[in-house]
Parts: sequence; structure tokens; C-alpha cells
Amino acid sequence: MGQEELSRLADVGISTLKRIESARDLTGSARTFWKIQSALETAGVEFISADGEKGPGVRLRSNI
Repeated sequence: MGQEELSRLADVGISTLKRIESARDLTGSARTFWKIQSALETAGVEFISADGEKGPGVRLRSNI
């Protein structure tokens, strides 16, 4: 998924996505990150929490 499509699906500006992707530190509003995460989850991305052995990650849902 490209920036333009994610921008449209998440209803956030493309300049916002570019700023987030290029930033060294995580900056921005919680609402913006929630909108991006929700759009990605709707598109089939699953966010994985860290456990005792591995850190957090993402993967595609197997039922898409």
C-alpha cells in the first residue's frame, strides 16, 4: 500500500504520513496514529504485541 492510498483510507494528510515515516522519533497525535493503525488493520495488517521472547511486530492476517 502506498502513501496516497493509506492517506485516503486513514483520512490523514499525505504530508503527515511522510513526516511520520521520516521521523527518527515517534511524534504526532494519538488520534492520527489510531487512524493509521485502524486503516492498516482494515486492510489486513495484524499488530503483534511483544512477548517474553520477541519484540512487537506486524503480519498479514491469514484470512484475507
